[in-house]
Amino acid sequence: MNQGTVGARGVVAIVGMPGSGKSEAAAVFSANGYTTVRFGDITEEELKARGLKQTPSTERLVRQDIRAKSGMAAYAIRSIPRIDEARRAGPVVADGMYSWEEYLELKKRYGGSLVVIAVFAPPSLRYERLRSRKVRPLTIEEAMLRDRAEIEELNKGGPIAMADATILNDGGVDAFRDAVAKLAARLREAPAGSP
Repeated sequence: MNQGTVGARGVVAIVGMPGSGKSEAAAVFSANGYTTVRFGDITEEELKARGLKQTPSTERLVRQDIRAKSGMAAYAIRSIPRIDEARRAGPVVADGMYSWEEYLELKKRYGGSLVVIAVFAPPSLRYERLRSRKVRPLTIEEAMLRDRAEIEELNKGGPIAMADATILNDGGVDAFRDAVAKLAARLREAPAGSP
């Protein structure tokens, strides 16, 4: 694994398919001194502004509308001020980068200070996790459709393919958390000569 370091003020972007463990990985980074910026907060804020109840269909509607009006990099562009503000205090973990265009926008902005981490779990395991989760559960059919939509419509494969490191999440949660914590500590080590 040759992901470099983010140092004291870098940005880690977490990517992965639904149910892979992205939010859990971000929570571990947060517990290890990284400030979390959730791309999903933009959707939730827009739902609230429109007076819409939070459901999978209203979330999808809002996400599609934001991207239709502002382009596929919209979530990254809207998150950059939040990331910049958070970087004043230390390293940041960006939870929920989706599209190739978002990746390009963050790479353009942060260059070598951006490290992309892909979280991977096999589809069958992800679908079971999504089916049994307490908040916004999905049927296996819904999960499969969401996978397809994210790959075909959101260009999600690019950021996963370009990840600087991949963490496998196909075992117990404790082992996964431990692997993420070790990576978070290693990434935070400032490179020689950095402030």
